Amino acid sequence: MDTLSQLKSELDSEFQTTKKFIALFPEGKNDYAPHEKSMKMMPLATHLVKVFEWPHTILNTSELDFAKGEYQPTQLSTQEELLNKLEESYQAGKKALENTNEELLYPSWTIKNDGHELASWSKYGAIRHALNQITHHRAQLGVYYRLNNIPLPGSYGPSADQQSF
Repeated sequence: MDTLSQLKSELDSEFQTTKKFIALFPEGKNDYAPHEKSMKMMPLATHLVKVFEWPHTILNTSELDFAKGEYQPTQLSTQEELLNKLEESYQAGKKALENTNEELLYPSWTIKNDGHELASWSKYGAIRHALNQITHHRAQLGVYYRLNNIPLPGSYGPSADQQSF
């Protein structure tokens, strides 16, 4: 089974779909959130575009410990910055998948906070988790768009606003 070609194909597909969503990001709505417990729209979109880089981080490290300050959230403020970060993140993730081999998907990768394990997967499992995060956060962004009357592009088929594939 050629796992890497499948991961690369899925990353590319998710990139193409996410790019359509980010191209519709509304200026002036950065601080919109549908609920007080919800993330604001710009931080959500920023997180979404950054996830495309995760295969690079996962394949080049064995863990991420938040307490060590290795992860710092990116601050973006415009649609153009989002599109640029999406492209940059995608290229880093794609390159990492192109420059690895199947054996390097087996070792574990762990998320920690101050040494305490929060989650652990094989590197393959961590990359799959990242791909799931892309889908999850893009769906959240779609809800934000819908609540702001922003027409939604299709994701895995037509949407109510865009009937073509």
